[in-house]
Amino acid sequence: MRQQVMVLYLGTSALDSAVIGWTRYDGTGRSRPTMGDSDEPPYATGLDALLDGWRLLQMSQLLSHAEGHEYDTAYLPYEFLFERLVDVGGA
Repeated sequence: MRQQVMVLYLGTSALDSAVIGWTRYDGTGRSRPTMGDSDEPPYATGLDALLDGWRLLQMSQLLSHAEGHEYDTAYLPYEFLFERLVDVGGA
């Protein structure tokens, strides 16, 4: 068994909100995905990833913005980490 990992950045803290950024890592070695390698996200929402068999490992901690900084831009705050195990057949 090998692990595939996917990080989805969602528009809000809700798992059913739209994916706005993503990256994937393939521990099987069958593919070498990179950030920005497609114009379309792998899933429309985090919930869609769950429905396709990905397991949710971690959600972002919800932190308030400091007063006066509510509209500052920086990192994408709503990060969700998923994994799935793939059978590589005796490897």
